[in-house]
Amino acid sequence: MSYTEDDLIPLSALQHLLFCERQTALIHIERVWEENRYTAEGRILHNKAHDGKPETRDGVRITRGLPLRSFTLGIVGQADVVLWKPPDEMSQRIVQQTMSRRLHGDRENGLPGWTVTPMEYKRGRPKKNDCDLVQLCAQAICLEEMLGVTIPTGQLFYGEKRRRFDVEFNDGLRAITERAAIRLHELIRSGITPPAVKEKKCETCSLLSICLPKIAGQQRSARKYFERELSKITDTT
Repeated sequence: MSYTEDDLIPLSALQHLLFCERQTALIHIERVWEENRYTAEGRILHNKAHDGKPETRDGVRITRGLPLRSFTLGIVGQADVVLWKPPDEMSQRIVQQTMSRRLHGDRENGLPGWTVTPMEYKRGRPKKNDCDLVQLCAQAICLEEMLGVTIPTGQLFYGEKRRRFDVEFNDGLRAITERAAIRLHELIRSGITPPAVKEKKCETCSLLSICLPKIAGQQRSARKYFERELSKITDTT
């Protein structure tokens, strides 16, 4: 399936989706947002990653805040950092010229021998679910589509661990990412916010005071109570 410019959804919504579909709908359908300590720390970390100027270290070109889009997944966003490692014999002048041509849509000469690596910054530590992996994989798919290259790996940098973790973009992770993108578009097109379900992860969600999963759960329990009481009355008449 291929999407148009009008169909593109923020890439970050993929992470929201894998964390909680209700949160995704509140943000991207109902357009509500509230910040807490976790989101503020994450925003500051991302801003620092994006604000730096392009530079070259040990022969590797580093770009920050690179715009991304994929018409295959129907997403648009930014990469925190992209590392560009050219073939050893290429001069830095040729490196920058080649990168510029590719990012502006010139695929005639390709990027033979180059290694392109997206890197995403996260405030906490590696998560038990796939939300960070999917977000990074989606960035790689965007870059592959934009540049006509194959990207086998990326990196996640976690603030609490203060180090990078390598991520392999294997067939399994790519399939999960593609399914997540399909589900994301289905959810947004439906215009329906899923009901609240109280879970442990709710305590870290910035939208907890808006979502109110505990109250919603109590409301469902009250409804069931009245249904049971009504059935008792019906049975005795």
